[in-house]
Amino acid sequence: MVLAEVGRHKGVFLVKLLQAQFLFSRLVPRLIDRAHALGFEVTWGDAYRDPRVFGNIGEKKGYGHPKSAHKQRLAVDLNLFSDGQYLGTTEAHQMLGEWWEQQHPMARWGGRFRDKKGNPASDGNHYSVEFEGVK
Repeated sequence: MVLAEVGRHKGVFLVKLLQAQFLFSRLVPRLIDRAHALGFEVTWGDAYRDPRVFGNIGEKKGYGHPKSAHKQRLAVDLNLFSDGQYLGTTEAHQMLGEWWEQQHPMARWGGRFRDKKGNPASDGNHYSVEFEGVK
């Protein structure tokens, strides 16, 4: 499958979970390469959140959002480092996050997330592919 095959029909995305997972797995190596090109080193934060530990999609169990894309294998939290120092702010991820959003119409960056009141949710190290409204 090429990335263009996951697309729109009459303005609506036509995609199945497996196709979204394929897309995400093709985009993530590019994300890591881009981080390196920007001068960062990376380590994994959360990637897959097993439903036996975190509950099924929509279920709140443990930490994290009940409808987390991590539960669908569609998200990764990347830890950025520069000169051996951890960069934990959303601002540190901004260049990479904005680049990620340009890689595909379904690519989402946590630096744009908002809480229920519309305030920034401060999840700048989160990179995902949206599926059925879950980011």
